[in-house]
Amino acid sequence: EVQFVESGGGLVQAGGSVRLSCAASGSSFDDRAIGWFRQAPGKEREGVSCFSEIDGTEYDADFVKGRFTISSDETKSILYLQMNNLQPEDTAIYYCGTFRTRACVATDLEAAAFGSWGQGTQVTVSS
Repeated sequence: EVQFVESGGGLVQAGGSVRLSCAASGSSFDDRAIGWFRQAPGKEREGVSCFSEIDGTEYDADFVKGRFTISSDETKSILYLQMNNLQPEDTAIYYCGTFRTRACVATDLEAAAFGSWGQGTQVTVSS
């Protein structure tokens, strides 16, 4: 079973950038779609981005398009989320994990239908 450890969160001013990392142990994540979701206090979790190494599909939530970029390293065991032009409404705990499918499915991202995920990393954006 894959274990995830997220890092890279912190406090950043509006307009700033942060790169989150997600280290997978126990296995690489090249056998199913992977991605990020977030959860702010008192809110439902939101799917942020999905990427599949298997078929190259990628989906991003509308609220991050043009600002966030998902990528992985050569070993397919570290997942990144580069976040630019951050805004206070991006404040949340960010989690990485795998979906239950091999390809990205837009409705799964919208529902943040992850099969497994890590402990998360806090991102706080000040105005």
